[in-house]
Amino acid sequence: MKLGFSVEELLPQARGGGALKIALTALSEDEWLQPEPDLAARNAGFDSFPDAVKLLPEADAPGEELAAMLGVTRGLEGAARAAWEDMCLLTRRPDEAIYRLVGAAVAFPTDWRPADKLGRPLTALHAPIHGYEEQLASGVDKFMAKLKPGGIYGRCNWFVAPTDALRWVAEPPEQGFAHVSAENAGETLFVRSERQTLRKLPETGAIVFTIGVYLAPLGSLSPQNVARMAEAVSTIPEPEADRRGARYFAPALHTFAARQTSSMATLA
Repeated sequence: MKLGFSVEELLPQARGGGALKIALTALSEDEWLQPEPDLAARNAGFDSFPDAVKLLPEADAPGEELAAMLGVTRGLEGAARAAWEDMCLLTRRPDEAIYRLVGAAVAFPTDWRPADKLGRPLTALHAPIHGYEEQLASGVDKFMAKLKPGGIYGRCNWFVAPTDALRWVAEPPEQGFAHVSAENAGETLFVRSERQTLRKLPETGAIVFTIGVYLAPLGSLSPQNVARMAEAVSTIPEPEADRRGARYFAPALHTFAARQTSSMATLA
């Protein structure tokens, strides 16, 4: 398994700090989606938030194609309700080379709203991410243009959240992380990883972008992954650290990691 289905498995494959990277890994068909999704949680997520699904007319045909691929009905929403992953559809207009978001079925967003992104091209979709346009936009556009049906590619990322809620539309970080301290960081900080995949549909040519969300309390991670998180938080660029609210959780995370390292050294 090149990319697992848990925070513990995904973190070693995720970008740490430094410059942004596409870092895509080729996946087999049986590595595409989580094999045993919690469909009750998925349906509850969609039922609780009607705005979780947003569609342009261009999403109709690829949505039906995707649903049929998964053996379900009801287009993009039916496909996303039948899997653990949130699902987005991107297509190109006849007179454009760039892909735009034409459909989103997102029960478990990481601080974004489908209504705010619908119809936008890739660069605009990623506008809040520091360095995307300068470091990744050109490479991502080229990859999407060359993507062929049959290939599946995946990557993962990480966030530090003050909640284990699957649907996370973040409040101001000074409020969200107010309850976090060095003493309780292992229980109050949660590492959130998105397992993202890309594939092209053979009939409509639309690109499917899936996002599987996984959460774990900081204190449940292996010492190696706790150290990895401390290093990543220390080395992400300052504008990105500010966007993530790192100043409000980093001291507690680093203290927790240092204490864990000290305990391991004592045991050794």
